[in-house]
Amino acid sequence: MTATPVRPPGIAVLGSANMDLVAYVEKAPSRGETVTGQSFRTVAGGKGANQAIAAARAGGAVAMIGAVGDDDFGRRLRAALEGAGVGTERLRTAPGPSGIAQIVVDGEGHNAIVVVPGANGTVTELAPQDEAVIGAAGALLLQLELPLAGVLAGARAARARGVRTVLTPAPVQPLPDELLAVTDLLVPNEHEAAALSGERDPRAAARTLLDAVPEVVVTLGAEGCLHAVRGRELLTLPALTADVVDTTAAGDTFVGALAVALGEGRATADALRWATAASALSVELPGASTSMPDRAAIDARASAAAHRRPR
Repeated sequence: MTATPVRPPGIAVLGSANMDLVAYVEKAPSRGETVTGQSFRTVAGGKGANQAIAAARAGGAVAMIGAVGDDDFGRRLRAALEGAGVGTERLRTAPGPSGIAQIVVDGEGHNAIVVVPGANGTVTELAPQDEAVIGAAGALLLQLELPLAGVLAGARAARARGVRTVLTPAPVQPLPDELLAVTDLLVPNEHEAAALSGERDPRAAARTLLDAVPEVVVTLGAEGCLHAVRGRELLTLPALTADVVDTTAAGDTFVGALAVALGEGRATADALRWATAASALSVELPGASTSMPDRAAIDARASAAAHRRPR
């Protein structure tokens, strides 16, 4: 088991906080179809909040920058972040509703999601205090559920202060050159990588994306992940076996855990294996933030997987 570092790696997250409205069904409805659901839950989510909670549970010292509404969802989202140990001093409260995500999870654990930004849409620029939080961190985690202007402001602030920027390009959209120029690590899934690169094969997509950013990790779901750095051979790592219940936020769990592992100075391959163990654990429970494992559980799964690998 890996002990928690004396000084946990500092991680800032600039991103969304949504209340997830999750319906579980045997088969997702087609257009115009109505189906009977099996259960319903409300769970704190949003890609920013998910990555913040994942990183905090994995052992990081995490600060969240973003916005929630002045409604009950906003109060519950703030409480969920604080309950996970995430600092919320820079999580502002905006007039109006919080962001929500309407999620349908089918009997195989796959999901379909509709996001309504709400308060997240107000984060178009940073305050000096936000930039100070970024400057004090070792890494800044970004996604695309905030306005692009806010994401770009965060990435520029990180670059100016020598802070590593990790961008999850989801929901996928064309990325401006000025954002790619201040991105250190891009972490798309295979579908996002294909959309951004025009290449269907993940390996070809990763190589193409290296023209724009210096380092890429493409997550491949049940197939694991691959890592690409300019001037090096591609590294492919398999996924761990998991009893899939709900894949929601598996990618965010991976990114949060990866940021912690890299912040601790682990070798890239070891950091990726550890993040893969965290992701495997997350799909075995329902919900987004509620499924994210703590450090001890990640250590145990990673250790068990290491003992099973061929020598």
